[in-house]
Amino acid sequence: MRLNRWIAAAIAATVAGFTLVVAPVIAHHASGPFYDPDRRVEIEGSVTRFVFRNPHAFLYVNVTDAAGAVSEWQIELGAPVSLGRTGWTPETLPLGMIVKVSGQPSRAEGSQGICCVRMTRQDGSPVLSGGRVEEAVQPPR
Repeated sequence: MRLNRWIAAAIAATVAGFTLVVAPVIAHHASGPFYDPDRRVEIEGSVTRFVFRNPHAFLYVNVTDAAGAVSEWQIELGAPVSLGRTGWTPETLPLGMIVKVSGQPSRAEGSQGICCVRMTRQDGSPVLSGGRVEEAVQPPR
């Protein structure tokens, strides 16, 4: 009977350990709680900062609205290692570059954030020749 208890305890510890490791990894990659997948926003603006570091790269863009007011938008991109595999570097988006961005808006009230983006240059061409940052499935507009 003692051996059965040891086996049960070992199995329970293994399952608990696996759950503690896997659950945060899965939760980390869900954007739904933070960004609205049912809505889409489009902005165009000038790059003010490009933070190319783990765990996610962030792009900051100054956008001028119809009234002439300028506001800074935060764009969450993928991991730098993933971006690097497609040719991105910290120099890909220089300060002052005009970009067009379309993506899922932040759910946080009053914030100006976007995730899961499609990004092009001002003329609609890819930011990098041979590709652009883009989600696999475009949500409905």
